[in-house]
Amino acid sequence: MPLSLHTLKPKAGSRTKRFRIGRGPGTGRGKTAGRGTKGQRSRTGGRKGLRLKGMKQMLLGFPKLRGFQSRSQKAVIITLTQLAHFEEGATVTMQSLRKAGFLLRGEQEIKVVGGGEMKKKMILKGLAVTASAKAAIEKAGGKIET
Repeated sequence: MPLSLHTLKPKAGSRTKRFRIGRGPGTGRGKTAGRGTKGQRSRTGGRKGLRLKGMKQMLLGFPKLRGFQSRSQKAVIITLTQLAHFEEGATVTMQSLRKAGFLLRGEQEIKVVGGGEMKKKMILKGLAVTASAKAAIEKAGGKIET
């Protein structure tokens, strides 16, 4: 039989008929239609307002500790002493820091800060650097590329 629009059919068993509930006791899903008896969940339009309401419940919903907690991710701080892990003349990038184990999988931002001394000449690519760290890297003969 040639394939044409009037001969197209879905694969056998892929489309099942919707089970109609609440159609009498002989159907197996009659009377309460699988919703049990009484209560908000059994009624039409129920479940939407299924929350504890009142002052106490509202207060319990708030965080216990005061202040603001940002949901945005903070940059991972890497000091100059940690950069000593790399050899002389190395190009330090996000990937090389991840390979060295300074970053976890989901962490996206890195900031190099001036903690300690820089003795090796390095090239930093695509990393945020503080002013003190930049001065120390350039003093050691390194470069910062953005």
